[in-house]
Amino acid sequence: MTSSHDANPLLERRFQIPFDQIRAEHVQPAIAELLGDTRGRLDQLISDPAPRSFANTMDVLDGLTERLDYAIGIVRHLEAVATTPELRAAYNAAQPDVSEFHSSLPLNEGLWRAVQSYGESEEAKSLTGSRKRFLEKTIDNFRRHGAELDAAGKKRIAEIDVELTKQTIRFSENVLDSINEFELVVRDESKLAGLPAGARAMARASAGFKGLEEPSWRFTLQAPSYIALMTYLDDAAIRREVYEAFVNRAVDEKHDNRPVMLRILELRREKANLLGYRDFADLVLEDRMAHTGHRAQEFLADLKQKTEYHFRKENQELEAFAGKVPEPWDIAYYAEKQRAALYNFDEEELRPYFELDRVVQGMFEIVRMLYGIRVLEKQGVPGWDPQVKYYEIRDGDTLIGAFYADWYPRENKRGGAWMDAFITGIARDDSLEPHAGLICGNLTPPVGERPSLLTHREVQTIFHEFGHLLHHCLSKVEVRSLAGVNVAWDFVELPSQIMENWCWEREALDLFARHYQTGELIPRELFDKMRKTRTFRAANTQMRQLGLGFVDLALHREYLQHKDGDLMLYARRILQEFSPVPLPERYNMIAAFTHLFTSPVGYGAGYYSYKWSEVLDADAFTMFQRRGIFSREVGTQFRQRLLSRGNSEDPADLYRSFMGRDPDPNALLERCGWLATTSSGQP
Repeated sequence: MTSSHDANPLLERRFQIPFDQIRAEHVQPAIAELLGDTRGRLDQLISDPAPRSFANTMDVLDGLTERLDYAIGIVRHLEAVATTPELRAAYNAAQPDVSEFHSSLPLNEGLWRAVQSYGESEEAKSLTGSRKRFLEKTIDNFRRHGAELDAAGKKRIAEIDVELTKQTIRFSENVLDSINEFELVVRDESKLAGLPAGARAMARASAGFKGLEEPSWRFTLQAPSYIALMTYLDDAAIRREVYEAFVNRAVDEKHDNRPVMLRILELRREKANLLGYRDFADLVLEDRMAHTGHRAQEFLADLKQKTEYHFRKENQELEAFAGKVPEPWDIAYYAEKQRAALYNFDEEELRPYFELDRVVQGMFEIVRMLYGIRVLEKQGVPGWDPQVKYYEIRDGDTLIGAFYADWYPRENKRGGAWMDAFITGIARDDSLEPHAGLICGNLTPPVGERPSLLTHREVQTIFHEFGHLLHHCLSKVEVRSLAGVNVAWDFVELPSQIMENWCWEREALDLFARHYQTGELIPRELFDKMRKTRTFRAANTQMRQLGLGFVDLALHREYLQHKDGDLMLYARRILQEFSPVPLPERYNMIAAFTHLFTSPVGYGAGYYSYKWSEVLDADAFTMFQRRGIFSREVGTQFRQRLLSRGNSEDPADLYRSFMGRDPDPNALLERCGWLATTSSGQP
């Protein structure tokens, strides 16, 4: 007789995940069984008659949900990269139960008493290092999530968490479905004037994939299609049509995220107030480097002040170049033309030098030089799509991690780029359990005989996500909950953003940037032009990020519907301050702002983290610049003092252990070329 474990691949935790065997019908039975098993082990932890110890309390708690998280993590991932109606329904049915269980842990009186009892023991008082930090953070986390509420309060917190899970899943699905419902088909080739050959070929292939009669070119709201069209297409009417579709995703009658967002904000506010916090920002930031929403807002306001002069200057220069005040759908187009005129540079000239496979191999060579690790592709490991690749990371002969890479857009896959973890290993007694993870993007796909040729921005995306993956796979922490990327969200972007710096260094580019047909390196003149354009419209790039951070904090700290009115108009008013031109009246960009609304917390009240981490990365990279961008000594220090440490120490202490001092906020201004300015931002 076949056991349920043999029949259901989600019930066994395997390092190489059998993606070719997992089906929608496995989801609910597996999650139900794993929830039952986890609840049973929780009861055993609580009822254990032995004196409280780290082994029978904290260690058990650390591993309590491991199998459950592994299974639901795989399902959540598949729903993001290979969704079907059946899988979506199964995930929607299973995830709320998992969310409810996780939310119940700090509210469980028996577990809270067990943790408190251990915390008062002599063993607990003598803890050091990551074990001490785990106990302190657990007690703090339980308190922050309602352990000391009365029964009615705990019940309401649990209800809120379940509804937040349902609403955030719905938000994500609305965005994906809205994107997939849009297409623009051009049948007159003369309307494609300005569009590079590669983008035309991609649009032609997309039309062919959909079975459209020739000649036809199909454009979508997926990043490679959208960005190329907005940057290069001469036809302003088409740019306007696609822009308006993009900034109004998920507000149509069928996929309307406006009521979903209102409900998410309402639930987050209620939860924060129940737990004794002024607002959701103060709740989630208490455990991060910024600590309060007010401090995060001050950080953004300071950067805004230092950016505004340069922002106005850039916009005046673009207006003069265009001979008019551009419309929002003109900005990328005229900016590209302006850059070409100023620097005689067209970013498309770089694309032939950035063949995806060669870029990836060059990145692996860089981390070998820095950290002494080898990354090797392994054939024959099943993925969720034929284009998915599988790699192992080895330190000497030791397997320390493995990951899947999925780089191309598909209609069954959500947009954006991200890294996630399947297995977080722990380090104990000279043994290291290997880590498993994934990286995903939506990069320019191969077309016909032409390989995947990337923009420089797409190259940076690969390096960014791989930086997150290194943070995960180089972790050497004995407590799973504190390992890898389980760090404060305003620190988590440092390892990813610092990796992008190597994309701008000649020595690094020479390892992989070769013409896909001739093998030649990027010509010196072209490289020099690329470097000179690094700060082109840097203030606009920065103001966009600051605007998103401001609107995020405003929504989570200040917005009340009865006081502030329509949510979309409220957000538009804020974002207008950060826009180079007047925004259209119908501007609903935040209805597809997935960072904020696709998980119960996510980047909600935390989008400022990107700029916070950018200050850290600009400063930290100066260590490599001073001592050599391939310095094994500096790389080893960065690996040992930061990448391997996870959340085992306070992030500010980890940063100081690497740099020998606190971060220098001027490093980011220097990188932007603005350092010789006064506090008002003016030269």
